[in-house]
Amino acid sequence: MSELPIELVPLTPEQRDIVDLTRTFAREEIRPRGRAVDEADVETPWDLWRAAAKVGITGFMLPEEYGGGGFTDVFTQVLVQEELCVGDLGIGNLLCSNGFFADPVMELGTEEQKRAWLTPLAGADTPMTSLATTEPGSGSDAASIVTTATRTAGGYLLNGQKAWISNAGEAEQYVVFAKTDPSQRSRGVTAFLLRKGAEGLTFGEPMRKMGQRAIVCREVFFSDVFVPDADRLGDEGQGFAGLMRTFDISRAVLGAAATGVARAAYEYARDYARTRVQFGKPIIEHQAVAFRLADMRTRIEQSRLMTWRAARRLDAGLDATAEAAMAKLTASETAAYCTWAAVQTLGGWGYSREFPVEQWMRDAKLEEIEEGTSDIMRLVISRSL
Repeated sequence: MSELPIELVPLTPEQRDIVDLTRTFAREEIRPRGRAVDEADVETPWDLWRAAAKVGITGFMLPEEYGGGGFTDVFTQVLVQEELCVGDLGIGNLLCSNGFFADPVMELGTEEQKRAWLTPLAGADTPMTSLATTEPGSGSDAASIVTTATRTAGGYLLNGQKAWISNAGEAEQYVVFAKTDPSQRSRGVTAFLLRKGAEGLTFGEPMRKMGQRAIVCREVFFSDVFVPDADRLGDEGQGFAGLMRTFDISRAVLGAAATGVARAAYEYARDYARTRVQFGKPIIEHQAVAFRLADMRTRIEQSRLMTWRAARRLDAGLDATAEAAMAKLTASETAAYCTWAAVQTLGGWGYSREFPVEQWMRDAKLEEIEEGTSDIMRLVISRSL
């Protein structure tokens, strides 16, 4: 696996250690399991989850005061995400999914909530978590959600439905976004903390997906689910602002994930092209193949640098909404191109399930859809013009 261009941003010894750890884990634990997890389709790879938790990968992004690894900066998170997703995109995204839960808790939560809900996520026995936003009628337009949170004695009653929720049914802890004021759009959205065993909370069957099958997705149903006041995150109406901050971080992290699978595809295609002989010479010596590989490598470098820039702006406390959107847009389309190019380079073998590139091509497509489609990313960027 190729090296990161750390001459641009020198890493601390601690950052080098976590990058080395995740690179080794990706090579030795994740990559060998990628095909089997894909074939299992709707089964969570709990053995990999536990192995990652044991070495600190599932909680590296949590603050030290709650038992985590202390790498709360987005830059380190994108370094780790790229390395994990070189091993396998779906598995890499799964293993860091507790970070997506933790972001709104860190942004909106009280000290008591942080200790109660984040501390269990550290250590070898960490539960899985989930962020419940998307609904059947609202994907990228999070302000249009219709799940409601109605005031009742001592708390709220949640009613509604979520769709395509990662880890739903597998996770023990949830952040749920609902409307406390349905007459409002974004100003009516509030965030809530919820545990799996809550009365009235049910789940649909696992959804069969094109790729990234390591992450089980289900519909989530709320029927008068009681949430006490103590489990509301922030004030009423603050949920959307917290969600947008979470999106800025998650889009940068997903940009790194997409860069990772693009890098995997490039390296696999390059190594194949060095050994595959056609017309008397390795195909890497054929101009069409060499130029395709050159395009892949160039796009990967562009994607990584844009992702790093977004992460550094977020860590500096600067507005990075457009930069995160640009990183995700560029990296996700790079992943789509590079995985297609890898299949093309391997020819018929690339189309075969004997080789991982066809799976990576399927996996990569989700990066152009989740946390805002490419069209939405262009809309977000256009607002900054």
